[in-house]
Amino acid sequence: MKIVLLVVGKTDAGYWNEALDDYTKRLRHYAPFGIEVVPDIKNSRGMTEQQQKEQEGASILNVLQAGDSCVLLDERGKEYSSCEFASFLEKKALSGVKRLVFVVGGPYGFGENVRSEVNECISLSRMTFSHQMIRPVFVEQLYRAMTILRGEKYHHY
Repeated sequence: MKIVLLVVGKTDAGYWNEALDDYTKRLRHYAPFGIEVVPDIKNSRGMTEQQQKEQEGASILNVLQAGDSCVLLDERGKEYSSCEFASFLEKKALSGVKRLVFVVGGPYGFGENVRSEVNECISLSRMTFSHQMIRPVFVEQLYRAMTILRGEKYHHY
C-alpha cells in the first residue's frame, strides 16, 4: 500500500522542512510514501474563506485517483492513540487499499465539496495546528505507527 500525504501549499519555513525530510526518509524504510502538493490559491485576497476552501477543495479532488482511500486530517475527526492509529493503518493495508491518501487542508480547512466526497476524518488533537506544522507531526506519527506494527522500540508502551 502506498501512503500519500496530500497538502495545500508549500512549507516555507526551513525547520518544518528539515523535520519533514527526516521522518520521510525514516518512513520510506517501511512503506512507499510520498508527499503531493496542491498549489496555493493565487490572488486569494479578494476571496472569502469559503470561496478559498471550495477552490482548494476542487484542486484536492482533481489529484485524487479512482480507488484511493482518502482520509482528511481535521480537528473534527476521530482521535486515535498511536497504537490505535497503527491498527487503523494495518486494517487499511489488509483491506487491499492500493493508495491511502491523507489530506491536510489549507489555512481555513476543508470546504463541503471535499467533505462530501470523503468519508473518513482523523484528528491528531482537539487543538488546531498550522497547516505547515502538522506535516512533520503527522509523518512522525506514520513512522511511529510503522515501528509499532513491527514491534520496534521507537514507541515506548
